[in-house]
Amino acid sequence: MINYRKQNATTTTMRKKDTSRTRGEIGVAVAAQHRRRARERVEEMNMNNNYNVNRRRGLTHSSSSSSSRGRERVIMSAGFSLSKLTSVLKKKTQSDFDRVISGTSKTREKLSYMDEVLGLWRLEDLDDTLDELEETLLSVDFGPKTAGKVLDTIRELVEDGKIKTGEDCKRALKETIVNILVNDGGDPTKMNVSEDEKIPTCVLIIGVNGGGKTTTIGKLSNWYKNAGAKVMMVPGDTFRAAAAEQLQTWADRTGAIMSKSPPNTKPGAVSYKAVDEAITMGDIDVILADTSGRLHTNLDLMDELVGVKNSIKKREPSMPHEVLLVLDGTTGLNMLNQAREFGQQLGVTGIILTKLDGTARGGAVISVVDEMKIPVKFVGVGETMEDLQVFEPISFVDALFPEEEKDS
Repeated sequence: MINYRKQNATTTTMRKKDTSRTRGEIGVAVAAQHRRRARERVEEMNMNNNYNVNRRRGLTHSSSSSSSRGRERVIMSAGFSLSKLTSVLKKKTQSDFDRVISGTSKTREKLSYMDEVLGLWRLEDLDDTLDELEETLLSVDFGPKTAGKVLDTIRELVEDGKIKTGEDCKRALKETIVNILVNDGGDPTKMNVSEDEKIPTCVLIIGVNGGGKTTTIGKLSNWYKNAGAKVMMVPGDTFRAAAAEQLQTWADRTGAIMSKSPPNTKPGAVSYKAVDEAITMGDIDVILADTSGRLHTNLDLMDELVGVKNSIKKREPSMPHEVLLVLDGTTGLNMLNQAREFGQQLGVTGIILTKLDGTARGGAVISVVDEMKIPVKFVGVGETMEDLQVFEPISFVDALFPEEEKDS
């Protein structure tokens, strides 16, 4: 067992181990009108989603306040938010939460030991209790730095007299983790988008081999489609056999279109031509650009990926609006090293955590947010298209640390 009285020395040791485009005036006008209507639908759904989140936090405004803001756009650095794409949240909130509950079962099972520890809560045994809590957090790949940060907060609250029971401790533990996900990561429901009605929003999807990028693009396409957006997919994975065919299958299933990609074309050229094609068409709302998987330790391949991003930016300087890193939940704390390298090279704006349903190492994502200050925007909790969920910190933490049912 980790001795919490020697936490500083222990944590230090563990840290060392933790490692010409116009189609004519009429066509442009029609395209602009189409995009304006889509954006209005986006803003409306974003308001609905924010209301749901705020209601859970007790932060809803009065009807007069809400109506006065009814036409406001939710802004990030790049303009209005596409969080309207979370339309299903309001219509089937309980269904979505049930998916997250199911998808986090293995991590939750390991964390359930915490209830036994807190059930024997005694202030005089605080050091032993914190030792066991830390060991439990480490068992699901929280990481020593983040686990220590969480438990330092718990100790301070105990010393301030704000925690007196095991229930108080669990409640404070959950609030501390939510604060990390929200304050360090930011609002995961905000998506950077194009401010120019003539320019589609471009989302670049990156990650290591086998992380689930292509499948994730298919699920993202479905998510965008549900918001009324017209999607173009870009087969930028030119190395993996049948990658383009797999993407085409997803395009057929979700009603997206595939960009034209001549054979034997380099990834940067594929992406450049796709962006040019989407802008020329005039009615594309979202570009989802696939890329070849690569190890974050392979510098040549990482440089090539930077070249893909630069090719997109060369055609349209405002792109890509989002760079989403797909991380395999089964890799645990190894995902932290991936996030560091991809973040440094590509300027990652958000994380998609996949295969969460197949791992007991779900705590690692909290360490990634804690260190990288990048929001988790989606989590994959199953195989179906609906199993890509908009990440909501409160629901996620509730799924990891459910309240015990009391006997009536």
